[in-house]
Amino acid sequence: MEAKAIVKYVRTSPRKAGYICSLIRGKNVDEALAILKFMPNKSADIIAKVVKSAAANAENNMNMDSKKLYVSEVYANQGPTLKRFMPRAQGRATSIRKRTSHIGVVVRER
Repeated sequence: MEAKAIVKYVRTSPRKAGYICSLIRGKNVDEALAILKFMPNKSADIIAKVVKSAAANAENNMNMDSKKLYVSEVYANQGPTLKRFMPRAQGRATSIRKRTSHIGVVVRER
């Protein structure tokens, strides 16, 4: 049995979120939330909310024991990129790519 939660169109790059995802993969839910609480990154707060949501889905919808849950999968896939332009010297413009991510968490029972 597994429960999952996904958040889409988060305004953080998937590369930065992926670093945080690799820290909590395979950890117990309580341990993962403790790690995320003390991370200085913006993505850590978002991933913590998704982990809490997946744990709540497991407990309420699947009747799993919350003490035995662990993060079996966590990923940050690329979402659509917002394209913006910034003026530069001599009438030129350079493009700015504001990347978005889709972050997913799957929890299972040990």
